[in-house]
Amino acid sequence: MIVALGTLPFLATLWLLIVLGAKVLEESGGKIAAALKGNSEQPVRDMPVRFRTRPQVRQSMRANVEWRAAA
Repeated sequence: MIVALGTLPFLATLWLLIVLGAKVLEESGGKIAAALKGNSEQPVRDMPVRFRTRPQVRQSMRANVEWRAAA
């Protein structure tokens, strides 16, 4: 009896996965097939690239005698 009750959630989950997979294939199956064939439906756009510059390295300051005494 427990096996029969455990089989029902398994079958329900399997059915849900099949339904969702069919819906995804229905909506984007053409795009997937075109990608597998090597065709591109949308033009390839160049992505903007940001270059990061290194931060400016400041020259080290020499401490005054008064500053040393305060530290």
